[in-house]
Amino acid sequence: MNDGIFKDEWLDEVIEAQSRAYTPYSKFNVGALLVTEDDEYIYGANIENAAYPATICAERSALVSAYSNNITKFKAIVVVTDADGPASPCGVCRQVMKELCDDDMPVYLTSKSGEVIKRTVDDLLPLGFSGKDMD
Repeated sequence: MNDGIFKDEWLDEVIEAQSRAYTPYSKFNVGALLVTEDDEYIYGANIENAAYPATICAERSALVSAYSNNITKFKAIVVVTDADGPASPCGVCRQVMKELCDDDMPVYLTSKSGEVIKRTVDDLLPLGFSGKDMD
């Protein structure tokens, strides 16, 4: 992927994030690498729970970590799963990204094979509603 933003090292970093997943039930590991506007990396991994609704996805894990540390400006998010090809975030993650990220922020969906698809937050949740709409 050569779009002027994506860095090849992000693939290794997002796989590192994925290695931190806790998935005793689904065995489906997801990693997220949130890249701040200062090029810092914030890692997220899916953390499952026997009470399934308490499970948190990798994308939300990274965003919650960032906001908890007063980091609110992002350059991109990279997501990797165990699927054969790139997989899209769930609906809840799309909504949280819509709330906490710029609509035009790149979302890179990748797989361990290195295939990368670029979308934006707005591409993933077109006509979405967030607090930005309440201004």
